[in-house]
Amino acid sequence: MEKEHRPDPEALLQHIEQQKRGRLTVFLGAAAGVGKTYAMLEAAQERLKEGVDVVVGWVETHGRAETEALLKGLNIIPPRRLTYRGKEFFEMDLDALLSRRPALALVDELAHSNVPGSRHSKRYQDVEELLDAGIDVHTTLNIQHLESLNDIVAQITGIRVRETVPDRVLETAEIRLIDVPPEELILRFKEGKVYVPEMAQEALRRFFRPGNINALRELALRYAAKRADRQLENYMRAHGIPGPWPAGERVMVCVSPSPFSARLIRIARRMAEGLEAEWLALYVDTPGRSPAQEEEKERLAENLRLAEELGAETITLSGEDVAEEILELARKRNVTHIVIGKPLRSKFWELVHGSVVDKVIRQSQGISVHVIPGKHQPPEKIYFPSITPPLSWTSYAGALGAAFLVAGFCIWWQYSLGLVNIAMLLLLPVLFSAVRWGVGPAVAASISGFLLFDFLFLPPTGSFSISDLRYIISFVIFELVALFTGTLSNRLKAEVRSCRERGDRLATLYSLSRDIAAVAELKPVLDKITQKVSETLELPVAVLLPDKEGKLQISASSEDYDGNFWDENERAVANWVFKNGHKAGRGTDTLSGSGGLYLPLQVGEEVQGVLGISLKDSSRGLQPDQLRLAEAFVGLAALAITRLKLQKEAQEARFLAESERLRTALFNSLSHDLRTPLASIIGAVTSLLEGDRVFDDTSRRELLQTIKQEANRMNRFVSNLLDMARLESGLLKLRQEWVDIEDVIGVATSRLGEALKSRPLTVKMDPDLPLIKADSILIEQVLVNLLDNALKYSPPGSEISLTVSCKEGSVEISVSNKGPRLSSEELERIFDKFYRIPTSPAVGGTGLGLAICKGIVEAHGGQVWARNHPEGLTITFTLPLPSIGPGEIPPARVGEIDGN
Repeated sequence: MEKEHRPDPEALLQHIEQQKRGRLTVFLGAAAGVGKTYAMLEAAQERLKEGVDVVVGWVETHGRAETEALLKGLNIIPPRRLTYRGKEFFEMDLDALLSRRPALALVDELAHSNVPGSRHSKRYQDVEELLDAGIDVHTTLNIQHLESLNDIVAQITGIRVRETVPDRVLETAEIRLIDVPPEELILRFKEGKVYVPEMAQEALRRFFRPGNINALRELALRYAAKRADRQLENYMRAHGIPGPWPAGERVMVCVSPSPFSARLIRIARRMAEGLEAEWLALYVDTPGRSPAQEEEKERLAENLRLAEELGAETITLSGEDVAEEILELARKRNVTHIVIGKPLRSKFWELVHGSVVDKVIRQSQGISVHVIPGKHQPPEKIYFPSITPPLSWTSYAGALGAAFLVAGFCIWWQYSLGLVNIAMLLLLPVLFSAVRWGVGPAVAASISGFLLFDFLFLPPTGSFSISDLRYIISFVIFELVALFTGTLSNRLKAEVRSCRERGDRLATLYSLSRDIAAVAELKPVLDKITQKVSETLELPVAVLLPDKEGKLQISASSEDYDGNFWDENERAVANWVFKNGHKAGRGTDTLSGSGGLYLPLQVGEEVQGVLGISLKDSSRGLQPDQLRLAEAFVGLAALAITRLKLQKEAQEARFLAESERLRTALFNSLSHDLRTPLASIIGAVTSLLEGDRVFDDTSRRELLQTIKQEANRMNRFVSNLLDMARLESGLLKLRQEWVDIEDVIGVATSRLGEALKSRPLTVKMDPDLPLIKADSILIEQVLVNLLDNALKYSPPGSEISLTVSCKEGSVEISVSNKGPRLSSEELERIFDKFYRIPTSPAVGGTGLGLAICKGIVEAHGGQVWARNHPEGLTITFTLPLPSIGPGEIPPARVGEIDGN
């Protein structure tokens, strides 16, 4: 039975995502002059005839008449004029293209570098923004400008191409190969169809030699064929067409500050593309080989940036042994291929320092190791980050002083110590200086110590001559101790400093995450974020969030942030970041002329806002480690803002759900509790109005009594609704006065007189109850609701009891019935609005009575609760007794006061 082949969900999802963007078509050639621009314009004319809206963003005709003729009939966006260093330049007007929003834009020379002052530093970034806006783009590219082939092109032609395009830009593009034979291309150069005659001759002599053209043509053909195979495989995956798929592979390249690493990265990129594999770029930072100079730090950052542009996942680790860190990560990430460089060093250098490559090969255990030999270079310099100033005279003076101090002590006790012990004691300043100040002062202490040992203690004393040459060994030992201990001390100090820096960064991130985790308001969270980021980076910081109209506004900023810095130019950069979800500003390839760096507060595909860092007082952008820390802060900030936003949305959803539940309950109550008494009233009135029936006085009285009872029922229902509305809106005002609770109970029972006639009611009251200060009408409503609730939820004919007592500064009133007992959950929810006991669905009512009781009692400062008793349910509420001031009514019964 054949296995069912289903489309690959990931491939389908990727295909759907690509459909949202514009389609990129690249007219690829082996070299200039093959006719890429001409072919692009021919294709554009065909699309124009089909009715497609085609606009020229940028086309370079180089003065060729046949190329210029193909521009006829096409809409052309005027170029943007820029001034740089006193000269005027023209560039593609990206904003005009985005505003025009054509179906197809023509953008020539994809690898072009834009003039400083443009939004992006590279034209391919302009094209990416057009694609993100849903605009199709036709563009041109020569094979030598592809980043992964840059080193191969340099090896073939001897010329390093500076303008390159990352391979990822072409991953989803349609490739149209424009190819001509080498002889025809050379003829075009000679005829001046590519460059002017003088430039053409120079180009033919240096770059466009027949061998170079053939090699570049082969690269272009191979790349186009590989892309065709990849597109076919993607189509087969997306549509579930069976076929042999390559096994999962993973490539890892080892990166260092060396310029040779750029070549390794490109090799790894080509290998990963050929294997259709994921790939990693790893840098291992060790205390002895940390780049100390700014040039090397910048080169390392460029190498890691190159790997990211080519699609690698970059990882930085710290450790003592480079080979062990490489292999450990390779095993954790299931790496199948390791690409590592091997500079051509001498055997002696490798014997002294060890070979990382050899150790990786020996311990690889099934992992393929690809060793790329490099050019001969001088031995790698081992840097030790300076802990104190390198030429501090105080450190050398301290080392010499320590040596002289120990020598003086030895002179005093020389006859008791002996030469051996004196030599050992003179090593103490060496060890102390190595630990305290490093290699230089330790060597100074060792030299001075040995000279003092020779001059003061070795015969003949008082001179630097040595009678026994064996003491030369002592001098060598002194120097070796100084070098070894100083080197070890520097390494330990460097590692401690590195650990402290990492610890500080982790502590800062943890502190920020802890501070914002428990905060439920947005403003305190934003203040914490700006304060922590500003303190860590020592730069002014602001968080920009959109207002109701979608315009970015400063929601929080550090104390040193200058409000005048936020001008129209900076606002435009921040808006671009918010719209596109990519960082921009100083130190990036996008809008690098800005005075600040702007990072998107992004979670997934949704951008919540922008973090702005003012760099107006800095000549360059953030360092790579600062940028990584800032991005970590941005991630935390974005998660916090998203959390608060989702929390607010969840709260609103709960409110909506509760409102819907209350609306449904109210609708059901209205439909039952209004229609039922109305039906009784209408029935009774109809019977009375019928002329063909004669009622005696008893029957007439019963019908009228029914009308009265149902009208009172409706009145209570409407009163409950109005009381709950007043409670919810805060409009309920208490009119407190001295009240006799016995009178209130009497009025409440009389209101329920008809309903209570068939039920025994027991009232128990403590003697000499004091007066209470309360709103008598509202307390009466509480008692009516409690008694009505007891009537509804107890068996007919069963007893209802009402108890009043005075306890601990309050009056406690309880209403008990012999109805069903409730669970603990029901006892807690019984006072919720519209809550009805599910065991008694046939009982009428809105479920508002007890909720109103709770609101009124709590407004008086009392409490209300429900509890089970052996025979049923008791609901109790308390009212506080006020303190008696001068001239107020004493706590006595009203009748007694009247009697006085």
